[in-house]
Amino acid sequence: MPRGLVPDEGFAPNVGLVKDYTPQIDAEMARLVALTGDPSVPVPTCPGWTLADLVTHVGRIQRWATHVLREQVQERVWPPQVPSGLPEGAKGDTAWLRAGAAALLDTLRGTDPALPVWTWGPDRRASWWAPRMLFELMIHRADAELALGIEPEIPASTAAAGIEEYLTNLPYAGWVTRRLATLDAEGATIHLHATDGDGEWTVTQGPAGRFTWERGHAKGDVAVRGPLADLLLVLYGRRSSDAVEVFGDRDFLDRWLSTAAL
Repeated sequence: MPRGLVPDEGFAPNVGLVKDYTPQIDAEMARLVALTGDPSVPVPTCPGWTLADLVTHVGRIQRWATHVLREQVQERVWPPQVPSGLPEGAKGDTAWLRAGAAALLDTLRGTDPALPVWTWGPDRRASWWAPRMLFELMIHRADAELALGIEPEIPASTAAAGIEEYLTNLPYAGWVTRRLATLDAEGATIHLHATDGDGEWTVTQGPAGRFTWERGHAKGDVAVRGPLADLLLVLYGRRSSDAVEVFGDRDFLDRWLSTAAL
């Protein structure tokens, strides 16, 4: 398989799977850099952050992914354990951000997608990291736009892939499932229904905070209808449920969303 491509068993082939994520990552980075002229701007969707904090976070996450891939890491490692190139307590600037993105893109393009490496998700191959880095970056680009009063734009097919990437990985995020377990909601269901393209998913809350999901039409305890981009942003906690149509148990939906938000 050519390097830099994600295997066919990736996300949502019926809603526009993008197999090579590096051009999108490159484009998303350019969009984010263009938004970071004033690093002091507060970011309401990331409480307590400014754009400088957002830039620093994104740059650290990208250096983390680069480290895992280049070093073929097999054991759990988290961003604070990876050198950032910043002095203690310093925040990154746009030049530092660009440098980290360039290193990530070079690494993704030069890495065999089938290479076994550590991930925090279910797929322990290098191919897991490209879509994870794309959607991490896309959501934080949306954070920056919202901070500046700009309406985020996400293509419907990309948002659909992002929804499936989120639903696939989130049950493996222990820091999230531990919170979801406190809802005591085993068996509860959430149905997501796109209004601007093919896309329906049903999430079923399971034991110990884990959940399962499947594509297709179904009746849930609560149903959520809206454009794919809005559904993605609602799942990530970047929009409230007021941005979409909700039928059924809105209180449960809001509690689930606030608990599960990345």
